[in-house]
Amino acid sequence: MDIRTLSPNYAVSPQIDPADVAAIAEAGFKTIICNRPDMENPPSHHASVIEAAATEAGLAFVIIPVTHQGMNMDMIVAQKNAIENSSGPTLAYCASGTRSSIVWALGQANEMSADDILAATSAAGYELGGMRPQLDALSGG
Repeated sequence: MDIRTLSPNYAVSPQIDPADVAAIAEAGFKTIICNRPDMENPPSHHASVIEAAATEAGLAFVIIPVTHQGMNMDMIVAQKNAIENSSGPTLAYCASGTRSSIVWALGQANEMSADDILAATSAAGYELGGMRPQLDALSGG
């Protein structure tokens, strides 16, 4: 597992394995968000399989499949709501962690400056500087 923290209550990861879920719970996460569409994974890693492991570990599980071409404001709002409604830290995963970082960044545009958002994603290894115009537009800046 390669968990990368973006904020005190949110981290991202590349694809997780059902066997990783117990360690995710032990690390203090309370919610897992799946941002990876099932069509990208073998059946052994479909959202329903990870969800069963999460439920067994006492974690909330939210499915918000994101594609770069299909990302929309409904997904961004759903992601933000899932994070805000979690009883503790949230871990989101996709193929590499990039989509989970992007959807978080867009959801934070009214909460944080573009500089702070991009610094957080950069520190986690996700260079999203090309998103500055979208972040500025969403923040009204």
